[in-house]
Amino acid sequence: MSAHVVRGPGQPARKDQPDPGVEEERGVGAPRGDLGRRISRRRAELGLTRRETALRADMAPSYLRYLEERPAAAPDRGALLRLARVLGTTASELAGGSADLPPGHGRAARSAEFTELTERESRDLLGTHGVGRLAMTTRAGPLVVPVNYGVVDGAIVFRTAAGTAPAQASGHRVAFEVDSVDDTLSRGWSVLVRGQAHAVTDPDEAHRLTERVYSAPWAGGQRDLWIRIEPDVVTGRRITV
Repeated sequence: MSAHVVRGPGQPARKDQPDPGVEEERGVGAPRGDLGRRISRRRAELGLTRRETALRADMAPSYLRYLEERPAAAPDRGALLRLARVLGTTASELAGGSADLPPGHGRAARSAEFTELTERESRDLLGTHGVGRLAMTTRAGPLVVPVNYGVVDGAIVFRTAAGTAPAQASGHRVAFEVDSVDDTLSRGWSVLVRGQAHAVTDPDEAHRLTERVYSAPWAGGQRDLWIRIEPDVVTGRRITV
């Protein structure tokens, strides 16, 4: 049943229909719950406003605002299915049912195409992400660890602490990989970087990186050592349907 209703003067809103007396077009309110963040992020990926998404899903923009901005919001299955269809995903993905699963558990597409990306395309994609995989050789053998990273002046930078596994990258040639996988549509891309890593010892440069890099390490704690990777080889691949 459609969540979009027309109310007469003085008629109260339905229980699941918050009053739309605020600007809805761009969806400027900050999503608060996990469901709201997933919906908002997917809208942004597709370039859809809140109003466009709501109308395509046959619901009031005020109701979509409610779903995005109320942490305890719980849509009925019909509304969730319509939203998932509009956003090109599944109800399970929006609800967080696959949050603890590794990416790539979906089926391969029948008509997939594999292409090589140009260096420019690869660098553009590299700059859109915040978590990548650092691969290096240590005395104990090959090691791969995930790190939050940023791209500053063409270099990959991340913050860690002395004595940790990522800190061992300093002074060595390393590989760095970032990717995106869309399980619903069986498509994705990956970018691989190779280059020399070194610790940032200049306090002014470290301060500049702290100011410019968006994401702090998810692991938390005192992590004041910046590592910088200067790429000399950047390649990428994409799978489309």
